[in-house]
Parts: sequence; C-alpha cells; structure tokens
Amino acid sequence: MKLQSLIGAIALAVSAGGVQAASSLNLANYQLTGNYALDTLGGIGLEASAVTYARDRNTLFFVGDEGLGVVEVSLTGQTLGSMAFNWAGTGSSNNDAEGLTYLGNGRLVVVDERPQVAYQFTYSAGGSVALNNQPKVAITGSTASVGNVGTEGISVDPRDGSFYSVKQDNPAQLRKSTLDFAVGYGTASTTTLFSGSGSLFGLNSLSDVQTLSAVDSLAGGAGADNLLILSLDSKMLVELTTAGQIVSSFDLSSVTQQAIEGVTVDTLGNIYLVAENNGSAYPNSRLFVLTPTAVPLPGALWLFGSALAGILAVRRKSA
Repeated sequence: MKLQSLIGAIALAVSAGGVQAASSLNLANYQLTGNYALDTLGGIGLEASAVTYARDRNTLFFVGDEGLGVVEVSLTGQTLGSMAFNWAGTGSSNNDAEGLTYLGNGRLVVVDERPQVAYQFTYSAGGSVALNNQPKVAITGSTASVGNVGTEGISVDPRDGSFYSVKQDNPAQLRKSTLDFAVGYGTASTTTLFSGSGSLFGLNSLSDVQTLSAVDSLAGGAGADNLLILSLDSKMLVELTTAGQIVSSFDLSSVTQQAIEGVTVDTLGNIYLVAENNGSAYPNSRLFVLTPTAVPLPGALWLFGSALAGILAVRRKSA
C-alpha cells in the first residue's frame, strides 16, 4: 500500500473513533515561563491573594488580602484597570479578600475569608463597589468568623454554575456548593467533600482551588472534572480528581521565596499564580506563569502520530 493510502486509512480510523480528551493536565510536564511584577496601585496591588482568568476578556483579575479592591491585568501582568471595594455595612472585621472567581460578562465573586461570605459584583474600571449592597451569600450558611483559617479560594465550574471552595486549615476542607446570590443574603447548599486536621491530600494547608472544565484539551473527558489545589505552606500545586486522588503535582519551592496564594488557568492550560510582596527584598506582588513543555496528544491523535512515525521509519530503513 502506498504511503498516502496508509495515511488516509489511519486518518479515517481516527475520524471514526473520535478524538479523546486528555485525562490530565500532567503538571510534571510544566515549567516556569513568566515572572512579572504587579503594580502596587496605592496598596490595591499589594499582598496578592487570589487570581482568576476571564475567558471573554483574555485577561486576569486579582485581589490583595487587605481587600482594597480588584485589579485587571494582562496575561503578562500589565495593569489594565482597577476597582475599589467599600466594605461599609458588611460587618467584616478584617476585609480579607482571599477568594476570587470570574463568572463572565464582567461579573466576579470575591470571598471574605473569616466570615466566609461571597459577594457577587460587576467590574467597572476606575469605579468603586459597595459590597454590602451587592448580591451575597454565606458559603456555610453562617457568617460567624472562623478566624484566619477560613475560605482561601473559590472557583466556579462553568458547566453547571457550581462552586468549589477551600478552607485553609483547622480543619482544611474542600467543598462544593450551589450558591444562590441575593441582595441581603441568598442561600447556600454546601457539601464538604473532604476534611482533615493537620493535613489533607498530603498538604499542610489549602490556599486556593481552580476548576479545569474550561481547559480546551480536557473538554468532554474525565480530566475536565479535575481540580487544581494550591498549598502555600507545602509549596505545592496538585491536580486532584473529585474522588480525592492526586494525579499530578508541581513543586513550587524553587519558583519564589514569596508566598504564593492564588492560582488560575486559561483555556489553553497555561497556569497563572500570584504571590504576595514580602519586605524590601520583594516589594511587589508577582505573577508567575507555568506552561506545558509540550502539548500531549489526546488518544486518537497519538495513535495517528505513532502509526505515521512507524510508517516513515520503515520507509527510511528500506530506502
């Protein structure tokens, strides 16, 4: 059979079988490719504690844990705009903005760590938002402060609008919620998927969570159900199934001496991390970018490539 005919036959088989989605991001395949200083912006850009990717804008938003506001930046950290937070009337004692996720059309959700209250608002560059007047909900159904070990991260699953969140410690928890936001207070239906004191998933604390359903290479497969879990204290990023199994990991200890507190991912699978400023040696919060060294071929495409490589090898040997 001629080479062209063989290629056509393999391609037909691939087409008939369909292209399978990748089952994992495979963090072992990632490397650090970006390191950018974030503007201080009068304090709004300091102590970066959470970051989220806006698919319809192809930008990032981040917050600092002093809760002064939210900043929009490019994928390489250039400031595009900011919006101030007004906490009057919320009853918040520390304004710990530790969780952030993007819903689309300029809408975001920010979480106050200690009372574990989530606020939904619409971003307006240069503006200010009175959070107490926005739709909000207590993730656990209670607004009682749990101290500085509360909700550290939140991420929406755009497939069904559900939210995953992590509690930092004492005990550390991974939770899944249906959140009904309303002015005043909405209602929450929250299930604790995993809980542990001292260690959870082999991590000393949980700092952020990110759903992976919007990553194009995972769409339609089991990998789209996976989550990224960040641990500041363990200096680790892990990819986790919803059954609690770690399928891949990335050691962050060599990335920076600063405290990495936030993680998000774009549709191509590029990972973005934010770290707090830390004294005179590290006066700026920073944005770090991890990208895969190579894009793994999903099932049928891998088969096609392997078969083609074999055919070409045989032809070279017989030539």
